[in-house]
Parts: sequence; structure tokens; C-alpha cells
Amino acid sequence: MAKRRKLLGLILKEIELVTEGDIQEALARQKKEGNLLGKILVSMGTCSEGDIIMALAAQNDMQFVDLSGLDIPIELLDMVTEAQAQTYRVVPLEFDSDSKTFTVAMDDPTKIVVFDELQFALQSRVPGIRIQGALASAEDIDAALAKFYGGDDKMGGIGKDDMAQFDDGPTGKKDALAVDEDPDAPAVVKLLNFLLATAIRDRSSDVHLEPFEDKLQVRYRVDGALLAMENPPKELGPALISRIKVLSKLNISETRMPQDGRIELTIEGRSVDLRVSTLPTMFGESCVMRILDRSNVSLNLDNLGMRQDDNELLKALIAKPNGVVLVTGPTGSGKTTTLYSCLNFMNTPDLKIITTEDPVEYDLPGVMQCQVNEDVGMTYGAALRSILRQDPDMILVGEIRDKETGGIAIEAALTGHLVLSTLHTNDAPSAVTRMLDLGLESFLIAATLEAVIAQRLVRKICQGCKEYFTPEPEQAMELGLRPEALTGKKFGFGRGCSRCNNTGYKGRLALYEMFRCNDEIKQMIMDDANVAQLRDAGRRHGMRTLRESGLLAIYDAITTIDEVMRETMIIE
Repeated sequence: MAKRRKLLGLILKEIELVTEGDIQEALARQKKEGNLLGKILVSMGTCSEGDIIMALAAQNDMQFVDLSGLDIPIELLDMVTEAQAQTYRVVPLEFDSDSKTFTVAMDDPTKIVVFDELQFALQSRVPGIRIQGALASAEDIDAALAKFYGGDDKMGGIGKDDMAQFDDGPTGKKDALAVDEDPDAPAVVKLLNFLLATAIRDRSSDVHLEPFEDKLQVRYRVDGALLAMENPPKELGPALISRIKVLSKLNISETRMPQDGRIELTIEGRSVDLRVSTLPTMFGESCVMRILDRSNVSLNLDNLGMRQDDNELLKALIAKPNGVVLVTGPTGSGKTTTLYSCLNFMNTPDLKIITTEDPVEYDLPGVMQCQVNEDVGMTYGAALRSILRQDPDMILVGEIRDKETGGIAIEAALTGHLVLSTLHTNDAPSAVTRMLDLGLESFLIAATLEAVIAQRLVRKICQGCKEYFTPEPEQAMELGLRPEALTGKKFGFGRGCSRCNNTGYKGRLALYEMFRCNDEIKQMIMDDANVAQLRDAGRRHGMRTLRESGLLAIYDAITTIDEVMRETMIIE
């Protein structure tokens, strides 16, 4: 386990800079005001900012350095670009070629993500490089950045070597990782390109730009968890959002209403789409960009992480000539990936596959894909009616959201088509009740519904820092198990390392609940059985609940108890 850090107050007390009374008074103020303990002690006049910095250095096992009068060799300055230095607020100090250790000075020892970012950026130039931090005052960092990199760039010195340029080419796409050759490009253009290039490189699924009264917060979502990044200058916020709205063909003058758009990019020969959503808030427009990078998603049924029996069942279901197969789960649970993998598996020259989606997330060669556009009357219902006249074999409906859509999907299944779609329910058996709530007839549901697949995504334990432990009896109770059920089992957890940004998790795994409608269950649907009765019947016929699938992943040390408990519920 990681070494426990000493408390800042304890360090200051040991070097006799503060008394226990000072610490208690500062803690009381911290509880009331919510500020950092060090800043509170400085405001009380108990110690200086220099004292706090030295204590932070000791707390984080970092050397304290004085940057005044420092002369840095040009070869060290070349290792860190102006963009990286200004954005991460680091100054290169020394490089040990024997141990491949690169030491940089910084003013905030808590931002360990900086080490990971720099190590990733320098890995191609110096394989095996290790980043080490030293602590300096904020004033020294500011002076060194101004001296060695130039501090007059309003956006923090984002340089051309880090830029991603949007370049309208003959294909109509825009290149997001081409080097920006224009040194005079506006700061906001450079900033947006840098943010997107970094997000795509880090395999983020979403970029969040959030304006607050005193800052513009930037966060990336990686493996389902939000990670805070270095915040750009707040004054660039409105211009940055306007730039995004221009690229996604939104109305830049409309700031009072939410808007949705799309940006198409070509990155190193592969296509990447950004789905853009803006939302008015108290301090400006919030913007979220969802990154749809097909190269970052494996549309292969055998790579979804399904257990062997579930994989074989799904392949058998999508090979049926007709019927309805539903995938359920909350937003972001991987439903689209599962459905696209099914289409990819069945995509052969002898099958005609048509989809209707809102929006089309990934281009599938050989599949006819229709975009819903309700503004011009291209609704799910209208699209489905036309699709039935296009002689399809398999149809994907993005979502069954009302009686009209559900009715046409059932009609398509009755006339010899296999229909795949999604629904928002908590588990698989609840899909039947949801369809009844939409106003669909029970006998039609029973006649066409072949299976419902519920799924959730949980984070996988990082393989670079995985460790094992023997579970305690209390943990068995949390999972709804008897303590003896865990006898002889070992669970895993991630200690945290540079590969996983010290989260202990890397990548995600889908948990599945496969509810197949056999003759008994079809009869129960017609007899208006409730969800509990349908669930019991499904379990009698081999259905694993989401929690039970999660338990198997815990036993295999693929994920953790916390992840499974967060995403699934105990079924009595």
C-alpha cells in the first residue's frame, strides 16, 4: 500500500513554526470557510508562504529549490515546449541520462497528473523516461517562465508544436492533429486545438468546459471518470465557446438556449466526430464535446468482454430471421457499442441492414444509416415507415421512445425482419413493463420479443499496479453474500500508477444480463405477469443478473467491489 503522507499541520508543528492551538484555530476556520489550510495559516500571520512551500516539499518528499539566478541549458529547455511549460507551470531543472530521470520545478505538488502528461509526451524521444518533481514558489515559477519561455501569451503559451489545426480540405473534413503553421493564429484557436489534441491522445470520451465565477474549468472523462485538467484563463471562455459553435455550425449569437451540433475531424487518417452540446449557466455557456473515435472502440462481438455462454447466446439471437432484440441501460452504458458490434458481425453481402439513429455515431461500411431530423419531420416513425419499403433484412432503431416507434418496430418484426433497438430501463425484465407503459399490446410483445439485454460499464483494475487481497466478512455482507461464500477467494485492486493517472483503473468492462423470452415467459407476458415474476422465470432458465455478472468479474480480479456495487443492485 502507498505510504501515508504526513499532515501539513504536523510538519509545521514539528519544525516549531506553529503551535497546536494555531492548527486547531486554522482547522476551525477551514471547516467554516473551506480554504486550504496553508493559506489560512498565512492569513492568520502564523507563518509565511515560504514556510508553507517548504512544508509542502517535505510532505511530498520533494526538494525545495530557489529558481532566482538559475541558468537552464538550452537542451533542457528544448525537452519541454512552451505550451507544456506554460500550461503545466513547470520549469526544467536537470536530466540524468543514466537513470533517465528528468527533474522539473513546479509550484503545486498535488498536480501529479503533470508528471504523467510530460512522461507520455517525452516517451517517444527518451524511452523509459521518468519525471521527478521539485517545489518552487509561485513567484519563482512565474519569473522563470517569463525569462525562459516568454510570459506574454494571454492563453498560457500554447505553442505551435502542440497545436491541432482545423483545416477544411477537399474531403470536407477537418484535420485535428496537423501542426498549426500559423504562429499568429488567435490564442483561442490554439487553445481549442491543444485541448482537443490532448483529449484525443488521452483517449477521453468527453471534454467538459465549465464556466464559474472565478475560473473556466476543464475536465476530461476517461474510462467513465472525470479528471480535472489545468484550467485555461477565464477570460478566454466566451471566445472559446464561440469558436466551438462556429465549427459545429451553431448560432453564435444565441446564448440563452441550449444548442447541439457536430464537428467532423480526420486525425492521422482516421475519422473522429465530436458531438457538441451547449447549455446556458449563471456565468456563461457550458459546453460538452463527446468524442466519437471509432479507432478507440472495438466493434467486435468477441472483444466486448462477454462471458462465453453470453457471447454464444447473443450470436444466436442476432442470427434469427425475425423478432425484436432490445438492449437496455442508462446513457453511457455501452448500448451503442454492443448494437454496432452486432451489426458488424452480421454485415455480409447477402444481408441488407438499415439503421435509423439520433445521431449516427459511427460510420459502418456496407450499412445504410439514416439520421433522424425532427426539425424537418424525419422522425423515428417516419424513417421506419420508409425503411420497411427498402427491403431490409435487419433494422436498427436507435431508441424505442414512444408507442409509434414501438408499434412500427413490432410490425417490422411480424413481417419478417430482425429489429435491434434500445430502451431505458433498470434491468432486462423491466423492459416488458416499459413497453406495456408505452401502450403496446401484450400479445404483440409476446409474439415478437426474443430477448432483452441489460448492461452496465464498470472500470477494470489497472494491470500495471494490480494487487490482491483477501476479502473481509463485512465485504461479503456488502455484496449480499454469506461470509463463507468468499472462503479461499482473492480480490484485486489498483494501487495507482502513472499508467492509470493514479486512479487504480484502466479501461472498462461491460456486465450483461441476458433475458431470453422462451415459451413460458411469452405466456407470462400475455398473462400480465409483473417484473418480479418475469425475473424469477428468467433466473430459472439461466439468466445471470447484473450483480451476479459483476460478482464473477470480482472473483476474476477484473474489477473491484466498489465498481460493481456502484453500477448494480442486489436482487432478492
